Amino acid sequence: MPITAKRRKARKEAEVALARLQDLARDQADRFGPYADQARDQAALKLIQARGWTAPRLESAALRVEDTVAPRVAGLLTTAAQRIDPKPARRGLRLFRGGGRRIPRGVVIGGAALVGGVVVYSLIRLRQASQDAEWQEHLDQAREQVRETRENLGEKTAEAADEVAENAKAASAKTKEKVRATTGEGRAKDNGRPGK
Repeated sequence: MPITAKRRKARKEAEVALARLQDLARDQADRFGPYADQARDQAALKLIQARGWTAPRLESAALRVEDTVAPRVAGLLTTAAQRIDPKPARRGLRLFRGGGRRIPRGVVIGGAALVGGVVVYSLIRLRQASQDAEWQEHLDQAREQVRETRENLGEKTAEAADEVAENAKAASAKTKEKVRATTGEGRAKDNGRPGK
């Protein structure tokens, strides 16, 4: 078989195979299309969740670096600059400096933090003491109201008991009177005389 015929046959077979594969790809795309859409939506949702989870952690890491690493690096750079400076300037608190030595920045910051901590603690204790006094006052008022309510209920109960006793005595007296009247009429009839 000549080479050109083999090439034509191979090209035709490739075209047929390609057409078959394209049809198969279309069928699979129709079949898996909804799944791909769902996967895309889920991936977008997970990406938003991941960004929401990551953002605060990155911010807290940045704050930690700012609070811990940055001051150290700044201190090292300042120290290096002072060592390199041919005409060093006198820095630090002159009042506490002895013999031309500089007070370390950490000591000054630590002292300020200690004083601030004591002030904050004192304010918190004062606020707590005033709150405790206020709560005690409210508790005393509530106890007084309960005592007054108890006394009022006791008085009303005693009044109600007295009233019930009086009503019972009056009912008893009426009942006795009716019994006497009925008994008197019965005796009078028995004797042939009119009753009282």
